[in-house]
Amino acid sequence: MNTTSTSATQFTPDSALDLLFPSDLISPEVRSQLPSDLHIRPLASSDYCRGHLNVLKVLTVVTDPGEAAWVAQFDAIRALPRTYYTLVILDKQTDQIVGVGTVFIERKFLRGLGSVGHIEDIAVDKSQQGKKLGLRVIQALTYISENSGCYKTILNCSDSNIPFYQKCGFQRKENEMAKYAPERPAHSPRL
Repeated sequence: MNTTSTSATQFTPDSALDLLFPSDLISPEVRSQLPSDLHIRPLASSDYCRGHLNVLKVLTVVTDPGEAAWVAQFDAIRALPRTYYTLVILDKQTDQIVGVGTVFIERKFLRGLGSVGHIEDIAVDKSQQGKKLGLRVIQALTYISENSGCYKTILNCSDSNIPFYQKCGFQRKENEMAKYAPERPAHSPRL
């Protein structure tokens, strides 16, 4: 009898990955609340191949820069320690990403040199929606924000998503304003 897996893809343990930040910063409670076939961890340098950009497509238009540029962006983010925390949820059977989210920490001069956590880019693959994965990502990111000493955690959302974020413990506060830069030909950032 052949006991080797017939699956072309095997789940990759955290210890075999180059992670954005230490995985022990993720809430143990959130880990325990995930279904056993799913795993939450920090973004890894090899997650381009696990469909990171595909999951983000549920939010907006995503241009694929290619793997080398994606890895360069990962490295640039990691070069700012204790600032960016991107989480992913993976389907263990396929080793593919099914949920993502980021919190970045803004250090301020007010409130006694306080910090604010900004949650961004919460996305769950359409095939996995309705399983509370978005809630788990929000809980895990809020845990990181609070354990980083942030006095508040904020996010922006569409009016249609307000009820979801209220269920996550957030409350409507103030208004968001945005000014988009004029479109330019594709090129590298000027900074």
